[in-house]
Amino acid sequence: MSDTHIDFNPNEIQEDKEDEDILETLSPKTDDNLTSATSDDSVRIYLQQIGKIPLLSHEEEIAISKKIQEEHCEISKNILVNANLRLVVSIAKKYIGRGLSLLDLIQEGNMGLMKAAERFDYTKGYKFSTYATWWIQQSITRAIADKARMIRLPIHLIDSLNKIKKATIDLTTELGRTPTKQEIAYRLGYSTSKLASLIKSAQTTISIEAPAGQKKEEEDGAKIGDYIVDENTIAPEARVSQENLLGEVREMLNKLSPREKEVLILRYGLDRNGTKKTLDEIGMQYGVSRERIRQIENRAISKLKKMCKNGEEHRELKNYFG
Repeated sequence: MSDTHIDFNPNEIQEDKEDEDILETLSPKTDDNLTSATSDDSVRIYLQQIGKIPLLSHEEEIAISKKIQEEHCEISKNILVNANLRLVVSIAKKYIGRGLSLLDLIQEGNMGLMKAAERFDYTKGYKFSTYATWWIQQSITRAIADKARMIRLPIHLIDSLNKIKKATIDLTTELGRTPTKQEIAYRLGYSTSKLASLIKSAQTTISIEAPAGQKKEEEDGAKIGDYIVDENTIAPEARVSQENLLGEVREMLNKLSPREKEVLILRYGLDRNGTKKTLDEIGMQYGVSRERIRQIENRAISKLKKMCKNGEEHRELKNYFG
């Protein structure tokens, strides 16, 4: 009898387990929630479909991103988007119970993913998934906030806005970009003036979703909301840069003595709490004078400066430490 060889991939087990966790949140099929059951079936089918799409290696991701940036290749953009659809599902499930169905959350997240694919700069050196996460979260949270505002609008206006939003999502998926007002109006059978009137009637609700261009030649798919700075969020480039910088700082701190490392962590709020302490507070914690803590801090920073000057791997920190 010949031995039977079975390939075992622990990564596949992990992905299947994540899908199971998502499916557990879906409603059971009953006579009382047929609409929910239909939506749940759609999610199940969707998860099965995207589960078959292969992930990209780091090298493949760079090559594809380069083609998108330099050649504006739509095929490459679709490949990058499709390979990261599971990332959207993983993020979307965290927002279940906030007013939108899981399917709606996924659709909104996919729109953020497509925007990330268009704007990703592979030369920055960070992963696409890190960059895309910000856009996906922004798209989902904005949709949740929009729905909360729409509750205060008349029913007939809500119905019209829902049609506009659905047409926008469908066209974005089909075209691979944000549609123009003319394209949305044509899909709905509206005149452009009627579409503009509906948008104006609910301007406080969807003004951030309106096209930014006032003239026809300016309608490149950009939205007013794209140019509004949310003070509660960090732009993706800044967020990734901060994460990379913090990673380098931690790596360098590990080369200091335990006391030097601890003093810098407390002084500059490099722990999870992010709380900075004064020289007096640290001195009291260790039972020494504030001047002694200052000496330890200066010695530690001097060592870090030497690391920056002597090693190319820490070149980004040269400006930070002077």
